Amino acid sequence: MKIKSILLAMSFVFLLVSCGPKDADIQKEVNAKINALPGVEVTVVKGVATISGICKDEALKQNAESIVKGVKGVKTVVNNCEIPAPEPEIATAPVEINADSVLTTSVNEVVKTYNGVTATVKDGVVTLTGNIKKDQLPNLIKSVQELKPKKVENKLTVK
Repeated sequence: MKIKSILLAMSFVFLLVSCGPKDADIQKEVNAKINALPGVEVTVVKGVATISGICKDEALKQNAESIVKGVKGVKTVVNNCEIPAPEPEIATAPVEINADSVLTTSVNEVVKTYNGVTATVKDGVVTLTGNIKKDQLPNLIKSVQELKPKKVENKLTVK
């Protein structure tokens, strides 16, 4: 009688264990809940759910883990999601503006090749005055801008 009771108890325990959710069923339920998370995959083996893939941030990684832990039959969760390193920010070089004395000297060198054109420099702003031919204007403006003034004011009369 004692042996029968032990065998009956063991059979009952075996039935309870074998009636637990199968990995395939757990996998289906996990996939149904996790499919809204892009880049995340889950595999289930013997009730252990392993999360893999790329998570955009720590919050997504923790969210995936919480969802998987909430599925019936999942015993433990191994979260192997990777979070990519942030892309480095490219620092832009500050705008370099030459001092008035440097600008005055450089602008006068450029302007002397254009008859009838004069230039003044004040607070980094170059003001061009006088007369110039239409085909010479683009080259003059480009040459002056290469000297890195704050601004170029064109008050020239085009002929």
